[in-house]
Amino acid sequence: MLLLVILIGVFGFKMLSGYTWIDAIYMTVITVTTVGFGEVQPLDTQSKIFTVFLILASIVIVGYAISIITEYILSKSNYEELKQKKMQKKIDSLKNHIIICGYGRNGSQAAKKLIAYEKDFVVIEKDKEIIDKFQSELVSFIQGNANEDEILLQAGIDRASTLISALPNDADNLFVVLSARQINKDLTIISRASQQTSYNKLKLAGANNVILPDMIGGDHMASLVVVPDLIEFIDNLSIVGKANINIEEIAVEKLYNPSTIKTLRDLDLRKKTGCNVIGFKDGQGDYIVNPEADIELVPKSKIIVLGRPEQIKKLNSLYNIQ
Repeated sequence: MLLLVILIGVFGFKMLSGYTWIDAIYMTVITVTTVGFGEVQPLDTQSKIFTVFLILASIVIVGYAISIITEYILSKSNYEELKQKKMQKKIDSLKNHIIICGYGRNGSQAAKKLIAYEKDFVVIEKDKEIIDKFQSELVSFIQGNANEDEILLQAGIDRASTLISALPNDADNLFVVLSARQINKDLTIISRASQQTSYNKLKLAGANNVILPDMIGGDHMASLVVVPDLIEFIDNLSIVGKANINIEEIAVEKLYNPSTIKTLRDLDLRKKTGCNVIGFKDGQGDYIVNPEADIELVPKSKIIVLGRPEQIKKLNSLYNIQ
């Protein structure tokens, strides 16, 4: 803005008053800075009107520029505060985002998956060393205790769509779930639990889903003994990056206008994209594995498709799915 007003002033004096370039620059500088030196040569009426508007614009723009420059100089000694203000501004602009509480083994893995799906999320972490190590353009952190309502509100809990509580202590997760549910009744809450006895308590507190990592890990290891090839195949379906998404969940409203009910056979996704429909979720939330071709795709239902990354990409491109 400062550069723009100087350029306008220079060209204005050059064109209206016939000044040389040096005189035009000199007149612009003394006008913009309002130092009160005399004119290079008397101004005609047209040039005086131009100078009046240039002075009025300069007062506002130069004043604003000085305040910004001063803030930058003062904040340079407190870089962390400036960085946090920038991060908070980004967080305040988010809506329907995801909040991850805790950036340990489970929280960091959840963040990795969300990055692959290009989902907006915020991480609440109280360990400053972890924040300094992992903070980036892709991962936004808020330092604090997720048990505190102020920290949850700072993360935008009232605007968020989902909360993942991945704290190592079940009591902390329980408190986070209670606080989050109280603030946002429509929030989808997914919580980690270490003990089986905590499962029902977290559900009662308001968690939609409760994950027991130890149980899943033990079951996974046993399955590698019983059905190793099947588990290895399932592991390959897990996304490990933007280019390796093999499975996708899609609402039927993104595929066609459900005012006229269609079936899977009508869509013919296998022929159009190469993807296979391996699951169906109806409007009531009931799942059907390997649905028949004549199943009706009713409103608010979803399909789960399986395919190679390029096939998934073709499907998203064909139906303009973001």
